[in-house]
Amino acid sequence: MPASILEEVGHLFEAALTRDTITRLSCPSCGSVHVAQLLGDNGGISYVCTACGHSWS
Repeated sequence: MPASILEEVGHLFEAALTRDTITRLSCPSCGSVHVAQLLGDNGGISYVCTACGHSWS
């Protein structure tokens, strides 16, 4: 058994750091990557740009 969780998932962390392309959610209004994910009252997920205030789902 691994001594720590890092030994168990370390290869996943390394793979994430060395990926050629990283997919990021960006604001459709201003293009900022400063986006917060929100859980709605009905269980749906929506997003809000913390740079310009635009929100979408």
